[in-house]
Amino acid sequence: MNDKFYSFYVKSLQGKSLTMSDFKGKTLLIVNTASKCGLTPQYKGLEELYQKYKQDGLVILGFPCNQFGNQEPGTSKDIQEGCLVNYGVSFPMFEKVDVNGKNAHPLFVYLKAELPGLIGQNVKWNFTKFLVDANGKPTKRFSPITSPKAIDRYLRKFFSK
Repeated sequence: MNDKFYSFYVKSLQGKSLTMSDFKGKTLLIVNTASKCGLTPQYKGLEELYQKYKQDGLVILGFPCNQFGNQEPGTSKDIQEGCLVNYGVSFPMFEKVDVNGKNAHPLFVYLKAELPGLIGQNVKWNFTKFLVDANGKPTKRFSPITSPKAIDRYLRKFFSK
């Protein structure tokens, strides 16, 4: 078990404090999201992945971020309503965070260090995805333009479906 990963604190969109240890034993797909981005329709595909694999232990964690083109300007209530109404999102969503810079959330600082991208450790854009295995080990980073359908092909092997 990866104690470092499981020590990170997060806050749900409803303001509830959690730690990553609340997801021990689950495979996690951690995504920085935005509701006014050209990639926002990925919410639909992410929800489909969640529904398909949640019985196998997959949990998708959405972290709204307003660092890329001011594409997540809303309040927690706005984000929650938009995700539910427009995309039927039922996977856990969290309070808005920074993923880059001096105010980056420690979870994303850690994920970027463990799985650097093509342009170094920074997150390039909204909908960058990090796959963390059931032991808390970051295993794969997917680019913003990698579709949930492409990730499904990877998860199928991961869950032996």
